[in-house]
Amino acid sequence: MKQPFGKTVSFVEKLKKLGEVVDTRDVMAILVEADPDALASAMALKRLLWRRVRRVDIFRINKVARPDNQAFIRMLGIRNRHIRHLKKSAFSKYALVDSQPSHSEVFAAYPFDIIIDHHPVSEGLNAPFIDVQPEYGANATILAEYLKAARITPSPKLATALFYGIKSDTDNFVRGSVSRDIIVFRNLYEQANLNIIKKIEASELSMKTLGSMQAAIENVALIRETAFVHMGAVTSADHLVIVADFLMKLAEATWSIVSGIHNGKLVVIFRNAGFRRDAGRRAQNTFGDLGSAGGHKSAARAEIPLAALQDVAGDTVDYDTFVRRRIKKSAS
Repeated sequence: MKQPFGKTVSFVEKLKKLGEVVDTRDVMAILVEADPDALASAMALKRLLWRRVRRVDIFRINKVARPDNQAFIRMLGIRNRHIRHLKKSAFSKYALVDSQPSHSEVFAAYPFDIIIDHHPVSEGLNAPFIDVQPEYGANATILAEYLKAARITPSPKLATALFYGIKSDTDNFVRGSVSRDIIVFRNLYEQANLNIIKKIEASELSMKTLGSMQAAIENVALIRETAFVHMGAVTSADHLVIVADFLMKLAEATWSIVSGIHNGKLVVIFRNAGFRRDAGRRAQNTFGDLGSAGGHKSAARAEIPLAALQDVAGDTVDYDTFVRRRIKKSAS
């Protein structure tokens, strides 16, 4: 594994090395699992590569289902396409931001030249240019540091995207962050369009997600300060995220865990509040033996193929009961 940059390496030095990876003949594809932090990071990297490469396109591997994320893309006019439209023969270089190849089977199929992320370093990480800084609360902060090193003042559109990317990924600095996140956020405040930010944040619900909320309210259970609900089959895993965030509003809950079935997998979303709790560790301890699991201290996710559950619990799995039992065990 090629080691990411150490903490003593300046962004000016990193920027110089980044420039050595590309040339003006390259056509670059930036891949993301689309959320505000990832898309803002992609926009910033695209701006950094302006005139350094021939063209840059942004592709997402997921469907954007959350109403606030849809508003973010629409109101800022962020040009991106689903990865099904990506033709490998049309691109000479690939970049990945706010993620790592091991985070998705889709990502693993591409030979990345640039990886910039703020999640814990995965084993086997390899690319000509890697910058992974897990201590940062938002990947957008890292890209904003690159813009500063390049002496690029972001446009109001880009500044607004970066501002909201940091705001959303740190959950207004409730989740883990460092002083650099706060400093960059403060600097972007002067350039961001706050009216657009207000509208995006007010777009949390749609008529479709109202149904998910109703189902959650009717079926939520409290298990030792953990608000839990199994949502059954869902059209988007983002519905589970919205419900998990909503359940954290319960006064009695210091944890929320929401599960559902999507794309042949059991998806489990974790949220928590507290000094010593770690959502990523709990997700790993609860479901890591069956599939992928991990995340940050206050927010995490597990995804388990249904076939793996059948091997453990038989052909007729009661997913609600299965998740409840594992939650109780992890809380004991």
